[in-house]
Amino acid sequence: MADTIEVNGKQLAVDEEGYLANLNDWEPEVANVMAKQDNLELTPDHWEIINFLREYYEEYQIAPAVRVLTKAVGKKLGPDKGNSKYLYTLFPYGPAKQACRYAGLPKPTGCV
Repeated sequence: MADTIEVNGKQLAVDEEGYLANLNDWEPEVANVMAKQDNLELTPDHWEIINFLREYYEEYQIAPAVRVLTKAVGKKLGPDKGNSKYLYTLFPYGPAKQACRYAGLPKPTGCV
């Protein structure tokens, strides 16, 4: 994994796992670039989770692990979306890890 990703002509620093080094570098295009690297195309459903994570992080200053994420999504978006099966269809590499990376957040606590 490169130490930078190119977004809109700018080089943004990322750590060895591909998470943004500086949370303030995030813009929606970051998620699109990262998704392309994973051969994913972001849909409105993906964005719903990415935006949810960004709001969650803003409020609690922590990236939620998958169990917490699932529960919080269920509370806000309903049981159809608040389950790991749904979240794994969107983010096959692990909903918490992959979605947090796209959202420009640090790696969730408790994720290996």
